Amino acid sequence: MKREFGKYVSLNIFGMLGLSCYILADTFFVSAKMGADGLTALNLAISIYSFINGTGLMIGIGGGTKYSIYRSRREEEKGNRVFTAALVMGFLIGIILFAVGIFAARPLSILLGAEGKIIEMTTVYLRTILCFSPCFICNNIFLAFVRNDGNPRLSMTGMLVGSFSNVVLDYIFIFPADMGMFGAAFATGLAPVISMLILSRHKFSGKNGFRLQTDGSFWRYAKGIPGLGASSFINEVSSGVVLIVLNLLILGISGNTGVAAYGVIANLALVALSIFTGISQGSQPLLSKYYGEGNGAKVREIYRYMVILALAVGVFLVLTAFFATDSLIAVFNSEGNKELARIAHTGLRIYFLGFLAAGVNIVTAACKGALEQAGESFLISVMRGLICIVIYAAVLSKLFGMTGIWAAFPATEATTLLLSVFFVWRRKNPFSR
Repeated sequence: MKREFGKYVSLNIFGMLGLSCYILADTFFVSAKMGADGLTALNLAISIYSFINGTGLMIGIGGGTKYSIYRSRREEEKGNRVFTAALVMGFLIGIILFAVGIFAARPLSILLGAEGKIIEMTTVYLRTILCFSPCFICNNIFLAFVRNDGNPRLSMTGMLVGSFSNVVLDYIFIFPADMGMFGAAFATGLAPVISMLILSRHKFSGKNGFRLQTDGSFWRYAKGIPGLGASSFINEVSSGVVLIVLNLLILGISGNTGVAAYGVIANLALVALSIFTGISQGSQPLLSKYYGEGNGAKVREIYRYMVILALAVGVFLVLTAFFATDSLIAVFNSEGNKELARIAHTGLRIYFLGFLAAGVNIVTAACKGALEQAGESFLISVMRGLICIVIYAAVLSKLFGMTGIWAAFPATEATTLLLSVFFVWRRKNPFSR
């Protein structure tokens, strides 16, 4: 069990770390080329990427969970219908977001808080990213189904190759080609296309267990997908919601420099969260498989491994934030802005304390989703991703200014941890059907 858990989780953590490079590379190259203004525009626009990515994860994880359960019960036809429903749903939502990018990118930029010369930079990035929405969403769906079809290594390879191609293309488009914000967004948009080309190997490997099956049962199988993937959606979208809320609050306290400082912390946090997401997504096929077989003991064992690993990673992240604070900030502060560095220094140390509890909350919500306990999974995710963080940010920022902004995240995760513990212990057999 430890070997199987280690294989799935390690491969997915590496893949998710690579995936986090999508935005991290944009942040590094944009800050190097366009300074604090570019970093501010990127930080305002990136909340929409979180929504796109979250939608893909919701459909992919939700569909992959149902597929894995049907697969463990030898119900292949139902598994094919779930795959078809997931793909159609993802493509339709992607087309809607594509239309938003074409017709509403500028109003959306203003709504997110862009003003002055920042508006045009934000609009260009948003329009490009939204036009690639079908690719981002479908790539997440294929990643989840390939992983649940017993090929986590190819899923990891797809994520890594797509991510590293984004880093290379970012440099080429921003510096030699001098394409500015469009170049950063275009490089990011091409990454899922490259990833899907890698994943297409699964179709021709002879081991592919899923295929399109159109027989009019779309709605029957589609309606159960979002609930099981809701925690993944909330985890991602909450990042976008938090970005929007905190950006607007910070603009009123510290202006554009404060937003740029938060951009540094938010992007480092994105990498940290990707590790916990990797633990959750890597464990999901195993959880769903043993749950489908009715093996509660193995499900409990996997969950125990998830929590131990999440706690260990949380401690590592906090220590890193405290002992490498200035070095981490300097990577994204190419102009040497002293005010930005001062704000981010305090913020990074306080904000990262939240990861001591965040990992347990994320893996618990993912476990609940994999076991078809969608309601509890959703409540944990919505508490940490929407309700608590918005309340704490609004209240604490009024009381303590920027310090209150940074403290909102650890306060949220500590509160949500109480709910996670309650949901695990209130059931007599929380890991069985």
